[in-house]
Amino acid sequence: MKSELVKPTHLERKAVVYVRQSTAHQVVSNQESLRLQYALRQRARELGWHDADIDVIDADLGLSAASAAKRNGFKELVGRVGLREIGLILSIDVTRLARNCSDWYPLLDICGLRGCLIADRDGVYDPGSANGRLLLGLKGTISELELHTIRSRLTAGLLAKAERGELALMLPIGLICDPSGVVVKDPNLAVQQRLELVFETFLKFRTVAKVMRVLNERGLALPRSDRHGELRWARATVSAVAAILKNPAYAGAFVYGRTRLRATACEGGSSDAKVARPIDEWRIVVKDRYPPYIDWPTYEKIRDIVRDNRAEYMRIKTRGAPRNGELLLHGIAWCGRCGHKMYVRYKGGGEYVCNHLHSHAGLPACQHIRASRVDAAVADAFLTALAPAEIDALSRARRAQQQVEKALRSSAERELERKRYAAALAERQFNRVDPDNRLVAGELERRWEAALNEVRSAEEAVARQASAEPVTQIALGKALHRKVIALSGRLPQIWADDATTDAHRKALLRCLIEKVILDRGEHDIALARIIWRGGAVTELEVKMNVNSVAKLTHGEEMRARLLDLAKTGLPDDEIAALLSQEGHRSPNCADKVLPITVQRIRLGAGIRIATQRSRWTHQAVWLSATQLAARLHIPVNWIYVQIRQKRLLIDRQPTGAYLFRNAPSVINAVRDLRNHTISHLDLRITQPHQERYQHA
Repeated sequence: MKSELVKPTHLERKAVVYVRQSTAHQVVSNQESLRLQYALRQRARELGWHDADIDVIDADLGLSAASAAKRNGFKELVGRVGLREIGLILSIDVTRLARNCSDWYPLLDICGLRGCLIADRDGVYDPGSANGRLLLGLKGTISELELHTIRSRLTAGLLAKAERGELALMLPIGLICDPSGVVVKDPNLAVQQRLELVFETFLKFRTVAKVMRVLNERGLALPRSDRHGELRWARATVSAVAAILKNPAYAGAFVYGRTRLRATACEGGSSDAKVARPIDEWRIVVKDRYPPYIDWPTYEKIRDIVRDNRAEYMRIKTRGAPRNGELLLHGIAWCGRCGHKMYVRYKGGGEYVCNHLHSHAGLPACQHIRASRVDAAVADAFLTALAPAEIDALSRARRAQQQVEKALRSSAERELERKRYAAALAERQFNRVDPDNRLVAGELERRWEAALNEVRSAEEAVARQASAEPVTQIALGKALHRKVIALSGRLPQIWADDATTDAHRKALLRCLIEKVILDRGEHDIALARIIWRGGAVTELEVKMNVNSVAKLTHGEEMRARLLDLAKTGLPDDEIAALLSQEGHRSPNCADKVLPITVQRIRLGAGIRIATQRSRWTHQAVWLSATQLAARLHIPVNWIYVQIRQKRLLIDRQPTGAYLFRNAPSVINAVRDLRNHTISHLDLRITQPHQERYQHA
């Protein structure tokens, strides 16, 4: 029956049937609703429209009406109404057009302005009339409320199921659901062992990238799931390792709400993107729900290490992973003046620079501190604090290393076993094929050959590890077991050993030190405040090099005292020793006053001494290089050349002098070296009464 609201002016324009389903699943499963919506063409014919004047807009199938952002069909509909092309809009109900009042009421406004009717299964409405707008407005409001009600009901059920840990979520590789619905570990032992190896290796090396490199260097692939959920083995990547380490399911926990939606700007408007929540903001955590690969405290420790390794200093206040580079406080040095992170700069000598205000506000740099003295002071404090626990720490480190090596060896053997099975399977497939079917037989033969090559590679890798292990055990195991008691106090030597890398030193330092706050000060004293893990604080005063006596804290006092002593006629070395005993220092020496400093200040003040003492003094049983050269009537420079070229081996005194025993055997030996009778001469004090010669 034709509605009384339909006018000839409406019939002159198009009638549009708007078809929409909320989700792709409904498009496939709820076919009856689609048939009812497409059947609205018959309703338009009953209202007086011809078939040629009836259009169907179904571009929004599978899209929700909660927003018009991505609904091109709805946008087309509004545009055509604005161009007066449409006289009637038909929909099964108003929920198909919009479930958001911010989209619904503008549509009513433009329909009322352009004289377009809206029809649903209950009737035809004129948005330009008060009654029609009232009814349509109420339906739109109820539609929006209905969406909220449906969503709240579904969300409540979902959260209730999640709180019991029964919500069906995709399980990570290594966990499967048995036919009874219970989650168990994957029965594939290779998968289990490889996942355990990832966790053990990370706890040893403490960086995701290092774990990735170790696995790839050993030829150990990671188990992954393909798009069909099937197991596949792939080369380790940083993202794959991080996904395993950060998944709480491996700690036996069911977690819901690890991410949240955040609006992000994009081309054509804004969209919602998923961002990770901090671990303390996860909505639901049900522990002991799955069989664990690691316990929950270990998982939290791993999360903290991964987070701390991220070098986002200013945003999340992390320290970054320990890297190579001789400056120890990289990532843990903070400015004591402005409170920002200090960066390292190696150009022109290592130093810590607070450049934040200059980079972000155009202000002068806050401060910069030479690193050598600060690093030495912090390292001494660290070694002092660690000394009582040296043996225990070394023992734990050795046990951890043995566990990782054992896990790596076992994983390599499992990898070999898996590849042997793949080769045997390829052989069986090749043997079952008809030899005359060369198209299939050739491909199966190629697969079999490739599998055999992988087996040979895996066998070689296992053999290399087996051949390298006995040497390692002898060099490390027996040596450590035999000398473990004698290791007390050896940590400074281990710290200074060339085999200990800068990254290892930084990692050791961070075990106890949270951060170091630095303040250069105005004179020669820099303040270093060490914040230890646990909250303890140590204050250090570090003596820094300066370029003049005037910049020393007690520079003027030392200068006055020095001049008073110089006026009495004391030699420079005695003045330097006396000032050092009184606590003074040279600008470029942290613990004493150098004679050259005394000389420069004395000469600058115009004070001269008639006879200055020689640089070195010694007993008569010794000869200096100059005295020996005079005794042999040879140039003294020749003696120093022989020492530099290591043809003449002799110990250097703490004063810096070279002293020779005043004995005929020594003098004759040097003469023989001069005359090329011998090619080398060893006068070191390891054998004080026996000179060693090597004849030419």
